[in-house]
Amino acid sequence: MPEQFHRPVRRPSSAFDNIAGSGDSAEAVRVAHATASALLTRARADESGESTDRLIAFTAEHGIDDIAELWAVAPAVSLPGSLWRLYLLQLAIHHDPRTAALLYERGRVELASADAAVAGAPAPAGPEELVALIDTILRGVFRGDFSVALDRAAAFCRVQVSGATHIADDYEATEPGRASELTARARRLHTYANDLSAAAGLWRADGLL
Repeated sequence: MPEQFHRPVRRPSSAFDNIAGSGDSAEAVRVAHATASALLTRARADESGESTDRLIAFTAEHGIDDIAELWAVAPAVSLPGSLWRLYLLQLAIHHDPRTAALLYERGRVELASADAAVAGAPAPAGPEELVALIDTILRGVFRGDFSVALDRAAAFCRVQVSGATHIADDYEATEPGRASELTARARRLHTYANDLSAAAGLWRADGLL
């Protein structure tokens, strides 16, 4: 049997801070919504959970290029827009779990809110625990309460925002370039947190399209 080779991930986590939608045509947005709805419906209909496991494993190994052109054009607070952001989070954590754990743990210590508890990571949370966490959140999207999964992802983002902001402050005097990168990451994660929280509210009101 010939050896099988997998395509490399073409969008590593370095793209997490730079990625943007590829267009805004009505047809592209329509396709984004249709494919997101079909994927969610199919995965939820599979009571065995095998479809969900395959989806999570595929995106973790191959990246998000195959769905990027479809979902990146969708509005932020929409079904495809939410899935797009969740997959970006998964890719970033799988690609660089050490950095994710560093930001998360600093944020957990510094943040005076219940976000760490809502996100659901153990304390302390290392790289392996954060990889397991984001995969668990994605399983919740397809197998559990979708709004709860979105709320957990939003809380996770807020913890990382806190961590990135505080570590950026630490670097400001000695490594301003690194501080700027972390500040930009914090801003983007803050936006994601707001988008995912808004989407969770719409889902509960049957208004997330």
